[in-house]
Amino acid sequence: MKLLETRMAPNPRRVRIFLAEKGIQVPTEELDLMKGELKSDNFTKLNKLQRVPVLVLDDGTALCESIAICRYFEELHPEPALFGKGALGKAQVEMWQRRIELGLLASVASAFRHLHPAMAPLEVPQVAAWGEANKPKAQEMLKLLDEQLAGNRYITGDTYSVADITALVAMDFMRVARVQRPEGLANLERWYGEVSTRPSAKA
Repeated sequence: MKLLETRMAPNPRRVRIFLAEKGIQVPTEELDLMKGELKSDNFTKLNKLQRVPVLVLDDGTALCESIAICRYFEELHPEPALFGKGALGKAQVEMWQRRIELGLLASVASAFRHLHPAMAPLEVPQVAAWGEANKPKAQEMLKLLDEQLAGNRYITGDTYSVADITALVAMDFMRVARVQRPEGLANLERWYGEVSTRPSAKA
């Protein structure tokens, strides 16, 4: 088993943090996004979308998409439960994970891919207007998270979950994407200060 990744990319980091929270070690193989290694024939056979991460199992099966990989490990190692417990708990984690992935991480990624000069050879065409349009989308999602965190230690309650992982990674990636965090979101800043100092955040 090995995890194919590009360490600078946000999605592989989500998996690394998840594994660190579980106490699971998986060998990794670094692929250079900027050198076009994700477009190689060998990698394309594993993931036709040419994105990382990809988990290659011992029998050669390739699992793609960060959350699918995390769910695989959740089934193998159910504790600590990072996808929630019980019908309601799991649904709440899924709801917020989905909101954060689509409303925050995807918006930050779009800003990065369409505005950062280094991405010009890879994001064809770069549409600057679309990149700019995604900045306020990300900022609005942060305001929603601030409201949610007013009565919760973590995003879905008292227990750290994959939703927190996705939000942390997205917020850290905002610096690279040059998306400003709105001021005055005290609940969000309190939460960010806590989750960003967890040992897994260094994964």
